Amino acid sequence: MLTNSCHGTPSTPADAAALLRAAIRDDDPVLFLENLGLYNTKGEVPDEEVVGEIGRAAVTREGTDITLIGYSRMAMVANQVADRLAEEGISVEVVDLRSLRPLDRETVVESVKKTGCAVIAEDDWLTYGIGAEIAASIQEGAFDYLDAPVRRVAMAEVPMPYAKPLETAALPSAESITTVIHETLSAVGRRVG
Repeated sequence: MLTNSCHGTPSTPADAAALLRAAIRDDDPVLFLENLGLYNTKGEVPDEEVVGEIGRAAVTREGTDITLIGYSRMAMVANQVADRLAEEGISVEVVDLRSLRPLDRETVVESVKKTGCAVIAEDDWLTYGIGAEIAASIQEGAFDYLDAPVRRVAMAEVPMPYAKPLETAALPSAESITTVIHETLSAVGRRVG
């Protein structure tokens, strides 16, 4: 029985290298989850040996209007969404979980306390997923700071289609995340581009 297993979910080549080193050095079993959608991702990897910290999320973009939380591919998409929304004057804070177990609830809660709104994006079904756990953590740790209900964006609840056009249609997109962010900010009376 695995009592202390860890789950790493990198979103960049640098994080993949650092978290893989951490997984190798960890005394407990570690599941290293790779998203097929990231296989062609290019990025800088430091020459020096950097060892990541399993269980520590990263705020990859500072913001003040809303917190956008993702992991693996959705963390990368979250940063793209934040870039687009910055052009509209919307300040999005992006939290890349990097690890699902242990989950860095503290970083997530502190970010939501700062922004007052949260959207969770994941490449998984809406029900029974990590997003539900994150939403519960926000409700328990930052309820009094929330200006709007926590929203989640996830894939269609169907088996993953094999045909590429159907797969693309089933996965959450930057557009679907942007729509939910606009809806959330509008609901609390914040200016939306």
